[in-house]
Amino acid sequence: MIQKERISIFNDKEIKSGEYVLYWMQSSHRTHYNHALEYSILKANELQKPLIVYFGITDNFPEANRRHYYFMLEGLKNVKASLEERNIKIVILNKIPPIGAIELPKNASLTIVDAGYLKIEREWRKKVSEGIKCPFIQIETDVVVPVVIASQKEEYSAATLRKKIKKVLDKFLIPLKSINLEISSENLNFESVDIENIDRLIKSLNIDESVVESDYFHGGTHEALKHFQNFLDNKLEGYERFKNDPNRDHPSNMSPYLHFGQISPLFMALEVLKSNSPGKESFLEELIIRRELSMNFVYYNSNYDSFLALPDWAKKTLLEHKKDKREPIYSLRELEKAETGDPYWNASQKEMMTTGKMHGYMRMYWGKKILEWIKSPEEAFKIALYLNNKYEIDGRDPNAFTGVAWCFGKHDRAWKEREIFGKVRYMNANGLKRKFDADAYIKKVNKLS
Repeated sequence: MIQKERISIFNDKEIKSGEYVLYWMQSSHRTHYNHALEYSILKANELQKPLIVYFGITDNFPEANRRHYYFMLEGLKNVKASLEERNIKIVILNKIPPIGAIELPKNASLTIVDAGYLKIEREWRKKVSEGIKCPFIQIETDVVVPVVIASQKEEYSAATLRKKIKKVLDKFLIPLKSINLEISSENLNFESVDIENIDRLIKSLNIDESVVESDYFHGGTHEALKHFQNFLDNKLEGYERFKNDPNRDHPSNMSPYLHFGQISPLFMALEVLKSNSPGKESFLEELIIRRELSMNFVYYNSNYDSFLALPDWAKKTLLEHKKDKREPIYSLRELEKAETGDPYWNASQKEMMTTGKMHGYMRMYWGKKILEWIKSPEEAFKIALYLNNKYEIDGRDPNAFTGVAWCFGKHDRAWKEREIFGKVRYMNANGLKRKFDADAYIKKVNKLS
């Protein structure tokens, strides 16, 4: 049973006597614990129709490059194999996703889509809802608590959202049951892109290949579940104590998989809740409160990808200190090549460039130093977002935009005023050294690269 709060009806069209039900898989690249897929199967069974899953590959998703596409396509191979086991056909087209989602439903009884929170994703859904002749229904499956149920406005901080989520959380911590499709779609014929040879497919796409795929993280639900089980078995117990030490291997490494919807946050939460480990509450705070605060941010603040998204106090104080002397000042090229005079910052940049993921604590330090080294806070914001989105596998999503904005004061409070930063929280290398062995972190990264 899919809770009604996860369901949004986007138009008032009547169900057609079509040939199939269509699920446009856009944000949730998985068959495991996917409310949108299960709802689609439920509707297909009710109508006694087969189910088609559609995925559109666009060559020009903003800021995406080979690293992101490779990880995504590895995941799609998982999806295809898993759907075939359930007698469901997937149709993959090299089209701008909403165009395919408008063309395919011409013979569909109704169309279902998973939820997306970025501006481009919401624009796509609006375009499809206006362009198709059958019902268009969205199902939220990449959050534990649906965004508008958690809050109907942009929240100031984790503290304000936490209170609201905790009031309704138990209602949504409900296991999702898998449903069998009654009428196979395997006999339906559609042209579809061959995704078995990812390198060959990527060569056929007109994409930025300047950033190569990661050797450290591979896409797909199988990989996600493997990393997550390792976290449960070996890291959760010490998560609260060691999560801010990049020399300790205690991150869950789930953010790339959550970014592409290759694992369900609800499934993760339910599994963690079974544990008695002392790190349980700390991890659930990150997975539910902090992560869903980022969804709240991009959903309610259309300026989420710019300096304008910052709270008034942060913009005011940073602009008041805009003309403060900055020394040294680095160019984008020097930053991108990790050629600053700060070995700890260079190590964090190298970690991101090499693996596709930077340790969370180092990412805070990394962003703060960019603010310190660039002539204006507006330009610093742009550069931090550019570098993060270019190299991080989990870049370009609500958590990425929120993480960068946090470095500039978002979801934080005013601190003691100082040069350049004004009242925005300051971090320096001495703070790193008090937390952990910062020189050991440099050695660790140098071994990677």
